[in-house]
Amino acid sequence: MNAATVEVRVDCYAGYRGEETPRRFFLGERRIEVVEILDRWLAPDHRYFKVRGDDGDLYILRHASDSGHWDLILYSARGLS
Repeated sequence: MNAATVEVRVDCYAGYRGEETPRRFFLGERRIEVVEILDRWLAPDHRYFKVRGDDGDLYILRHASDSGHWDLILYSARGLS
């Protein structure tokens, strides 16, 4: 982990094609429900999800395809985006 990322624990939903989609994630003890997936995109080694949490804030979550590891790479509080 580097200074630009924060490790998170992510609970996912596996769709009919087996693709994992984040449904909720945890920052320490704080639980955040994903209420909307605003965007998603692929990179060679990662999948990215831009989501809105039940707190109204925006997050970008990154999933490493090979290891299954998740990182929080962007956080934007309501009214700051």
